[in-house]
Amino acid sequence: MANCIQCGRKLPALTFGRKLCQWCVQHEAAQRGEEDNAVQRVEVAPWLRSQSASMAVTQVFFGINVAVFLGMALAGVSMLDNPAGWDLVHWGANFGPFTVSGQWWRLLTCVFVHGGLLHIAVNMYWLWNLGALAESLYGHWTFGALYVIAGVTSSVASVVWNPNVLSVGASGAIFGIAGALIASFYLGEFSLPRAAIAGTLRNIVVFAVISLVFGAVSQHTDNAAHVGGLVSGLIMGALIARVAPNHDEPLRRAGVLLVGVLLVAGGITWLQRSHSYFFSTQQAHQSLSEGRTDAAIPRLEAVVRQHPEFAPAHLELARAYAIKHDFAKAEIEFKRSIELNPRDEDAFYFLGYTELELKRPQQAREVFTQLLKLNPNSADAHFGLAAVFYFENKYSDALGEYQRAAQLDPGYQNVFYDMGLMQSNLKMYDDAIASFLKQRENGDDADNEDALARAYEAKGMQREAADAKQRAAQYQGQH
Repeated sequence: MANCIQCGRKLPALTFGRKLCQWCVQHEAAQRGEEDNAVQRVEVAPWLRSQSASMAVTQVFFGINVAVFLGMALAGVSMLDNPAGWDLVHWGANFGPFTVSGQWWRLLTCVFVHGGLLHIAVNMYWLWNLGALAESLYGHWTFGALYVIAGVTSSVASVVWNPNVLSVGASGAIFGIAGALIASFYLGEFSLPRAAIAGTLRNIVVFAVISLVFGAVSQHTDNAAHVGGLVSGLIMGALIARVAPNHDEPLRRAGVLLVGVLLVAGGITWLQRSHSYFFSTQQAHQSLSEGRTDAAIPRLEAVVRQHPEFAPAHLELARAYAIKHDFAKAEIEFKRSIELNPRDEDAFYFLGYTELELKRPQQAREVFTQLLKLNPNSADAHFGLAAVFYFENKYSDALGEYQRAAQLDPGYQNVFYDMGLMQSNLKMYDDAIASFLKQRENGDDADNEDALARAYEAKGMQREAADAKQRAAQYQGQH
């Protein structure tokens, strides 16, 4: 299919040697005074316009990115290399558990935050070049809206694909602008010389393809954001090219952009409804780790009401009840978690100890035995069985289980301390002393030193006992 030699538009099929499109023919007729009706004007090539005027919004976005970068550096954030994750979160990074839990502003603020000098340098290079071209084609407010819509869309895609990964940078929005330009050059009515269109289009496509391939092989690139931005840009650019290609049709442009805003709003609503329970459970887990059990329980109770088949929420709620010593409720939730996920070893382990707290050693033994069948090399299972035997004052049997746990995992939680207690109860003081000293190597505390002192005293080793008591006093003083 031939192209108009003046404006570059595609000519209709079967033109039989025609070299000008109907718009250029009418334009020339109007110039000669032969055409009274208004005709579509030929767009001025972007590079013939005032660059300082056409780049106003690009310069604003560029300035915001640089200002945030400098602000982070002046605040003490290491910006020459990869900043710490919590620094990025503090400055507005996109992080699924925070974003979906109500901090939706992160979907936009993350577009202006960067993870180092090289990161912002590369992004600002492409923003300056692609932004200048896109702003000259679309106009100020259309370009600005496209940039924001693409940036937020890329952030939504990032949370959907990588919910637990920090995401920062302008690249998603830049990919959106690249996508809009690709769609517009293929479908649009911009009167640019075909040679210039071909070269520019080729460069943009090469940029998008190389960046996506690099992102696919890189472990530090959020390619989901790139794809989300690119797809949103292609859609918006195609809609503008087909529905509102002219600058003098503001209502049509506004309608197209409104469609983009509604699509983004729909994506955010879906994200909130489909992922909020997952992130609420994560936040509750964090609250439990920080000792804020009362804050975690209502959140988890709401999750299990709304999503009763979500096993991790039942497990976390059971842990929260156990921390509050509400072992009856904890037992119910642990059992529900196991029903939903029969291979969850943590649920078996915690349920066994809950049964012990409820003074049901037989049920606890059955739970730990089930765990051992599930995983014959489970140090947790042997440790739990040891606790059952200890509860029943069967010190010899308990010692055997502690020893098996230590063989499977020599660094297991206080296992040598518990072995020493059993050996002391069995009056095996030499072995007990050896176990307590081993525990000192793995992680000492006041309880271990007190038990060691008693073992020394039973052996008549008063000087060593005094030294152990002194160490115990030092540990207690630290708390």
